[in-house]
Amino acid sequence: MKLTDALLGEHGVFYAAFGRLEAELPDLDDACAVREQAALLAAALVSHAQIEDELLFTELGRRGTGFEDLVKAMFDQHEHIASLLARVQDGGDAAQCREPLLEAVQLARDHFAREEKVAFPLAEGVLGDGTLELLGEEWARRRTVWLGEAVRS
Repeated sequence: MKLTDALLGEHGVFYAAFGRLEAELPDLDDACAVREQAALLAAALVSHAQIEDELLFTELGRRGTGFEDLVKAMFDQHEHIASLLARVQDGGDAAQCREPLLEAVQLARDHFAREEKVAFPLAEGVLGDGTLELLGEEWARRRTVWLGEAVRS
C-alpha cells in the first residue's frame, strides 16, 4: 500500500470525526466535555501529522529544490492545528473552548484539501510508487497494521 493511500484513508476517518464534532459542539455546554473532545482529536491528529512529517514531507524535502515552500507550509500548518487544539485546554467556559476547537477543525479540513489536491499528487509524481510503498510499509509498522506478506520485517 502506498503511504499516500494510507494517509487518505486516515483523512476519511477524520472527516467523519469533524462532522460529528461540528454537529455536537454547539449543544455542548460543559467546558470539560469540550476539552475532552479536543484532547481526543489532538491525540489522533498530532499522530497523523507526525507520520506525514517524518515519512512523507521529510522525504519530499530531500528530493531537491522546489519543494521547500510546500514542505514548510505543511509543517507550519500541522503546528498551528496542534497549537489551536492545545489552546482549548486553556479555555474557560464551554464557548471559549469551542472557538479554537472549531477553528482547528476548519483549518484541518483546509489543510487536508491542500494535501489531497497538491501535496499527495506531487509526492506521487516525485517519489514514485516504489518509494511510497516502502513508506507505506513503515506507516503500517508504526500503526501496527498488518498488510499481509507485502510488509517486510
